[in-house]
Amino acid sequence: MPNEEPTDEEIVQTASDAAEGLIFSRYKQSNVRDCDVTVSFEDGVLEVDVYLNAPEGAADPDQVADDAALAAREAVDELFAE
Repeated sequence: MPNEEPTDEEIVQTASDAAEGLIFSRYKQSNVRDCDVTVSFEDGVLEVDVYLNAPEGAADPDQVADDAALAAREAVDELFAE
């Protein structure tokens, strides 16, 4: 039986979970002032936007946001590889 492709909803949820997971692995939730992860998957194109308002310190918020977007894309790649 061939593997079924993941649904658009599964793709969006996987990407969102991965991005948020990375953010909260680097920051305590109480230290994050605002966080918005926007994910869409249309016509085979994954769009991930991450906004993070957190204090500078051990982690640079801009770098964490970029890393979160990459983590989202990698998680979706893994989903398709299953």
